[in-house]
Amino acid sequence: MTVTATTHLNFRGEARAALEFYQSVFGGELTVFTYQDFGAASSPEEAGDVIWGQVAAPNGFRVMAFDVPGSAEWNPGANPFYLSLRGTDAEEIAVLWERLSEDAVVLQPLGPAPWAPVYGMLKDRFGVTWVVDVEVPHGA
Repeated sequence: MTVTATTHLNFRGEARAALEFYQSVFGGELTVFTYQDFGAASSPEEAGDVIWGQVAAPNGFRVMAFDVPGSAEWNPGANPFYLSLRGTDAEEIAVLWERLSEDAVVLQPLGPAPWAPVYGMLKDRFGVTWVVDVEVPHGA
């Protein structure tokens, strides 16, 4: 048996745009279902909103997202989570960083850190904070 954990991002009306952006960064397959697709729209304005969507890339990247309906409470908060992107190839990480940084606020430029040869932090155009680094083995 295999168990995985996948980050599931919550938006209000921006899930499709966010998933399309992440697909443009990481590649892979985009899957999107709307509230209308499942007959679950509580209003005509929300019929096209995402009830479930995901990007699944061949390199193992996967993220899910949906649009919280207007009838439900939703507040993205100031710092509710970080999305960690780790890899073993510094060049691959740098390419993904460049793609993610389009219209982003760079909080920590990509560069060396005491715990990793490459590290950076940014808040993308959808308000998601990404912690990006090259993974290194650590002693026990």
